[in-house]
Amino acid sequence: MAQRKAEVQRDTLETQISISINLDGVGQAELSTGVPFLDHMLDQIARHGLFDLTIQAHGDHHIDDHHTVEDVGITLGQAFAKALTDKKGITRYGHAYIPLDEALSRVVIDFSGRPGLYYNVEYPRALIGNFDVDLLREFFQGFVNHAGVSLHIDNLKGLNAHHIAETIFKAMGRALRMAVAVDSRMAGIMPSTKGSL
Repeated sequence: MAQRKAEVQRDTLETQISISINLDGVGQAELSTGVPFLDHMLDQIARHGLFDLTIQAHGDHHIDDHHTVEDVGITLGQAFAKALTDKKGITRYGHAYIPLDEALSRVVIDFSGRPGLYYNVEYPRALIGNFDVDLLREFFQGFVNHAGVSLHIDNLKGLNAHHIAETIFKAMGRALRMAVAVDSRMAGIMPSTKGSL
């Protein structure tokens, strides 16, 4: 099987981001985005997805963290799209329910080629530490637009904002792991009746 790896560099006037990913890794992560809470969440994707993931990001934090968080999502989406190439032989769909104490979230993903984010999450407070929870949606929107996926994220219950966010990112990692897994019975076959994704 060909190695499913990608490196992406994205430079704008607001951010400079480099990402390397190995979809068939062991969950090792080297993360330095300048946003500690985002690093913590990205680590959940890597560890629960068993992706080897390196991210270096420099952004205009003197303004706020918005551009960095969104652009990391964009670049990560590009990396997944590049690593998957034509998507032949993959499972395509993935889902996970993840609890953390009182919190429970569900993530369902389809590498359909059609970007769509369906985000049903309410946080009990606006900040986790000094991290603005509104930026999490921006991260996922950037990812969806550039990975070309349909992504449903539902927080089913939860009282602690950190717990809610962590269940979402752990479930994201597990759902991605399922969706990008190679199905030996689909070797060389496009997982679509249309013949393309």
